[in-house]
Order: sequence, then structure tokens, then C-alpha cells
Amino acid sequence: MIEALKSEEIVNKVGGRFKLCALIQRRVVELMEGGRPLVERNGRSDLEVVVDEILQEKIGIDWDSSDLPGPRPVLDAGR
Repeated sequence: MIEALKSEEIVNKVGGRFKLCALIQRRVVELMEGGRPLVERNGRSDLEVVVDEILQEKIGIDWDSSDLPGPRPVLDAGR
């Protein structure tokens, strides 16, 4: 399993696990259909490339043109 998927950082970047899953799925399909990766592949799988693209903020959800609700602000756990 990709370690980054265990972290809440990547989930919070896109606004939730469902949105993360949808974004990953759409981008993996693009790569499988011949889309060019936005990061160096370095022998990694499509899934690993997509996770790296998200973490480097090369891809994300366009909230203005999407019908998805925007991400909720992350509350500070110490409050």
C-alpha cells in the first residue's frame, strides 16, 4: 500500500476520502488512456504517480467548475 494514502494530509488536500477516491480514479483513467504524467514516473505505477501529483498539488478538484461542494475547513484538534 502507498504510505501517503494512510495520511490525512492527502485526504484534507481534496476535501475527503470520497473526493480523493474520485480524483484518483479519474486521473488513473487519463494516464491509462495515454495522458502524460505531471511528475517523473521513475518506474512507479499509475496510482503512485497520481498520489505524487496530488501531494505536489499538480492536480486537484476545480471547485469553481465542479458541482461538488468545496472542502470543509479542517478544525484544529487542540481546540
